[in-house]
Amino acid sequence: MNLRSLLFLCIVCSTGLAHAAECPRIVSQSPYISHALDWLGLGKCIVGASRYDKLAVTRTGGVIDPDAKAIADLKPDLVIFSEWTGAAAAQAATPAGAAALRVSGFKGMAGVEAMLRDIGRAAGVADIDQRVAGFDAAWHAAAARTDSRQRRVLILSACGAAPYSYGKGTTLFELFSAAGFEVVADHDSIRNFKPGTADGDVAAWITERRPELLVALQDHSGATCNPAIAQPGIPILPLTGEYFTNPGPDFLKGLEELRQKMATFGS
Repeated sequence: MNLRSLLFLCIVCSTGLAHAAECPRIVSQSPYISHALDWLGLGKCIVGASRYDKLAVTRTGGVIDPDAKAIADLKPDLVIFSEWTGAAAAQAATPAGAAALRVSGFKGMAGVEAMLRDIGRAAGVADIDQRVAGFDAAWHAAAARTDSRQRRVLILSACGAAPYSYGKGTTLFELFSAAGFEVVADHDSIRNFKPGTADGDVAAWITERRPELLVALQDHSGATCNPAIAQPGIPILPLTGEYFTNPGPDFLKGLEELRQKMATFGS
């Protein structure tokens, strides 16, 4: 957590929000934050969410461009932003009297657990440490149940005109490695393959990396996905994208889907 995020968390602590109400009025500025709040039993406390959320609540702008007026009109007790919201933008969008928090969750499982812990503490969840410890045990156990056969894999988005790959340092790299796969991406963080650019040929890159399996994260709508990732002789394992792109408790659903599909894969 960076210094500005820590300052936001200190604001939360100093307000006494943890003791203010059984159900504080919360604005969630990213879908993965909403998923975390729901897991903590605080879904009913969300009064506003970003335009990318599916909740039937007031829209409060985007992840990087929160709508300060819409947020202020909701009179929230707590506004939770993603790290993708700049610190200055988050501060400007936080109304007087409200606490604010910026959270991460995209840089390893320790970061995911820290995100859940910070949200729980800010919202006054008394047993948050025990809940996070339970999540830690659950995802490790779920990963261990996966029959990976130590396959060489690449983890790719499957939809959109410009697919991307999850590399070293990402939460998904760690998650699939814990499940016994050898993730053979040769880059750090996330690499975006933009068609027409010098390094945008995803097909050539896949061939160069020689994976035994492509993990394709698909849109929940089942829309037709980018055919460029399909390569002769390399099987594709489709998985529900939203289970893996919302860092947090949804990983348990994703790992279970992965376990089930790997149990019958190649049989």
